Amino acid sequence: MEKSKVYFTNFRTTNGRNQLDKLKQLITAAGLGTLSFERTYTAIKIHFGEPGNLAYLRPNYSKVVVDFIKERGGKAFLTDCNTLYVGGRKNALDHLDSAYTNGYNPFTTGCHIIIADGLKGTDETYVPINGEYVKEAKIGHAIMDADIFISLNHFKGHESTGFGGALKNIGMGCGSRAGKMEMHSAGKPLVSHDLCVGCGRCQKICAHDAITIEDKKATIRHDRCVGCGRCIGVCPMDAVHPGIDNSNDILNKKIAEYAYAVVKDRPHFHISLVLDVSPNCDCHSENDVPIVPNVGMFASFDPVALDIACADACNRMPVIEGSLLSEQPHHHHDHFIDTHPETNWMVGIDHAVKIGLGQKEYELITIK
Repeated sequence: MEKSKVYFTNFRTTNGRNQLDKLKQLITAAGLGTLSFERTYTAIKIHFGEPGNLAYLRPNYSKVVVDFIKERGGKAFLTDCNTLYVGGRKNALDHLDSAYTNGYNPFTTGCHIIIADGLKGTDETYVPINGEYVKEAKIGHAIMDADIFISLNHFKGHESTGFGGALKNIGMGCGSRAGKMEMHSAGKPLVSHDLCVGCGRCQKICAHDAITIEDKKATIRHDRCVGCGRCIGVCPMDAVHPGIDNSNDILNKKIAEYAYAVVKDRPHFHISLVLDVSPNCDCHSENDVPIVPNVGMFASFDPVALDIACADACNRMPVIEGSLLSEQPHHHHDHFIDTHPETNWMVGIDHAVKIGLGQKEYELITIK
């Protein structure tokens, strides 16, 4: 089998040629222009960054991709799905506020933002895949409505998956609230009784009579709950939360299956920027010192090969003194496993290969 092509350019610039110019040259060389954008809708999946975190991708990069599509007669929008946890992106209104705070708006990006799973994270499309762990992936509806899918990824560390790159941005990022619960756990939410005030909003919105209120506290019956996540979105006290009971290995495999559900049967393309490689996800309201120096920009039609190429490039870099990684024992010859020894990112890669999402073997083509 022919190796997947991954294209790379570094962040070095010259007078009159900046990093945005280099990004456009990269995606052109990698073949993004071979896709037929005319009179189509393209979803560009990106992480807008949790407020307080400064490691997320600047909106300038997304505008390069948006302009590329518009020049070819297409319509593009930036998108993400709501989060499960308490923070600045748990519903569409807060999510948009966070995106605007971090500089994402039609004037900086050249396109609109659509939160793909709707106001409360329940606007979803069921995508049958009959995977080993996932039978029907629950994907944000607007993402599945698009004709073409592009992921624009900030490559960094992650406490549960080792690193966050293309697969993480696509799989976990495109899952609706119920989808995210399915990946993290058996898909059943729980109630923190110390936060619950017994207002009954969760009970009223539940279509399956799974929630009872006793002594001014809500309780969810898991034998009736279907894991839709509506109770999480409606709770004014953030008392309802997903159960986290999967191992990191299963989490990584489910993410791969969700990523497969997003990209199968339609054109897709993937871009990863390896800079500000913080040890944890951009979902944190803070970012730590990068664990390695900035590397460059990568692009490919194969999200698996892209993740491998980015990880390989990071592992060739020196460790930044004073970072979390510099304080860890170095036993694995792998910066991401050394940063988070409790997870093995290769499990998700191997599963992605097994289900036909991509391949590990790649040819790296450097664009000067």
